[in-house]
Amino acid sequence: MRLAAFTKNGENPNYLAFLRGVEKVAAAVGATATRHFPAIPDDPAQQIALLRAVVAETPDAIIFAPADDRLLEAPVADAIAQGIPFIGFVNRMKGDFVSFVGADDVAMGRTIAGVLIAALRGRGDVVLIEGPDTAPTSRDRGRGFREAIAAAPGIRLVGTAPGRYLRRPGRGAMEALLAQHLRIDGVICTNDLMALGALDALEAAGRHALIVGNNGTIDAVKEIARGRLLASMDYDGFKMGAIAAMAALRHLVGIPVPREILLPAQVIDRANHAAWLVPIEERPLPDWDAMVTA
Repeated sequence: MRLAAFTKNGENPNYLAFLRGVEKVAAAVGATATRHFPAIPDDPAQQIALLRAVVAETPDAIIFAPADDRLLEAPVADAIAQGIPFIGFVNRMKGDFVSFVGADDVAMGRTIAGVLIAALRGRGDVVLIEGPDTAPTSRDRGRGFREAIAAAPGIRLVGTAPGRYLRRPGRGAMEALLAQHLRIDGVICTNDLMALGALDALEAAGRHALIVGNNGTIDAVKEIARGRLLASMDYDGFKMGAIAAMAALRHLVGIPVPREILLPAQVIDRANHAAWLVPIEERPLPDWDAMVTA
């Protein structure tokens, strides 16, 4: 059996972990898995072209995260109409997908914002660095952040900026916010790459703020261990990739799979960070029955 896995880019460590999860599951059962992402990060036109090329090769199943959930809707529908089953992950989109693998991003946003609010003892000025509006995860996490802030009367959201889910744009977003605001007590980022970029900007400016991210990438967890980032959320790309591949393979042999699989997420901080420092290649594959409820 041949699986084709699509991510939005090849830079985000969590997407690379996802692809390894797909590949390891495929290899374990003698299947093959190919990886596909646009050369320009998050470029929908390139992803559409890649998708059409792969569909022409008729893989047995496609595991897919859209660069833009709206622009990819028609090309994905065309592929599904040709009889190729799709498993979605991370970014939800419309379409007749066999299953979707992800997490409750709104709840994750509320939770990690709550960690920052507690660390600030309920008072302070915070800023929000968001991913692209084309990413449902960023929209949902941003919604969760705003809900938590709205429930904390001593916290002011004084500014937002787009960081494109990447480190360098995240740094640029933080630099712009620093130029606009003399006081910033906390920084909420919708992923870890932007949190690391925000840390870069703060250090270059000689300023300090508490920073939280999202995804639980190894580089971010190292900074949590050093006390330079406050916390992140476990959004385990490796487990998601593995479960998505398992769902595809089960479907291909006629075993029913849930239409939606939401994996649990937890806060990563200095108290529990060690488990997330294990290299991706050394992590065991998840157990389907332990992770998935019918």
